[in-house]
Amino acid sequence: MRKIDDLKIGCTGGGATHRDTDIPDIATKVRMVKEAGVFDYIDRSPPDEEFRDLLRASERYDLPVLASGWFYTAGRDEPLYERNIVKARLLGSRIHNVQLLTAHADGHVLSDDEVAEFYLRAFDFGMRHDVAPCFEVHVNMWSEHFGRVERVASLVAARGVEFRMTLDHSHVIFKIDNPVEQEVQGMRADVEAGRVVLDPAMPGNVCRQWIDSGFVAHAHARAAVPANPVNTRAKHPDGSYGRGIQYPFMRPAPGEYHADWDESRLEPWKSVVRTLFAHHAREPDSMLGQISCEHIPNVDYGAGQGYSIFENNVACARWLRDEWGRAVENCRETTA
Repeated sequence: MRKIDDLKIGCTGGGATHRDTDIPDIATKVRMVKEAGVFDYIDRSPPDEEFRDLLRASERYDLPVLASGWFYTAGRDEPLYERNIVKARLLGSRIHNVQLLTAHADGHVLSDDEVAEFYLRAFDFGMRHDVAPCFEVHVNMWSEHFGRVERVASLVAARGVEFRMTLDHSHVIFKIDNPVEQEVQGMRADVEAGRVVLDPAMPGNVCRQWIDSGFVAHAHARAAVPANPVNTRAKHPDGSYGRGIQYPFMRPAPGEYHADWDESRLEPWKSVVRTLFAHHAREPDSMLGQISCEHIPNVDYGAGQGYSIFENNVACARWLRDEWGRAVENCRETTA
């Protein structure tokens, strides 16, 4: 039976800042995460010039770096992945979140077979260093068409290897009732035909499928709502607004957020967390070991907003702890 300590709750390094206008150095980030009193670890894959500072800060504040992550282009970044795995091992990380971009370095869109081959190579190298790669569901990545996840997992399983993923369901939730976003990778037709179900209240929804299949070994917690408002307070270099994949977890003060805030709209996002926690509490073979709070200040997320990114992560962590405690207790009651 699961215990409270069987799930660690952390904060990503990107989330240890109040706003995008004043980003702290890594030592300050580690201190902030430690002193908040609600996090078990920090989640960070440091650039080379930051590595020693992160290692020293982790030791000074007694805050482990249990998780890391980066984004990769197949055909170019395989050596970068290996360097990051070595750094992760030296920092004591046990998982590495992998964001694999949709296109190969030569420009073609990766096939399912190519994603599976990248996964198998990544898994082999990572596990030799005791750092498990977890492939993330994420925009701009191969997995933005959510129907591909099951297909790639099947290809990996056919080679006798378990598929491990990072569940960041904000990327699913914000596409609900959002036809423009569903058009990416041609997923809208599959949604309208019922082949891909986004709504976590509906049978056969993708989040429940991934959880029940036992794929989830890591998770990110960033609040989002159906048809999440586009971030009109920040633009990409091409002039487009941020895609809007972040909703304040706690009520913003007047003027701190560019749209109306309604706590009830968070319920679909929260329901997936409860499903994930119930599964982890119940299933002895669940691979989930940690969940990283990841409200962040990037353009598609919280850039330009007035609310505190970090305070939202702290509030989210408190809620996660309460929900995990309830999941453990519910499991005890049903098995007694």
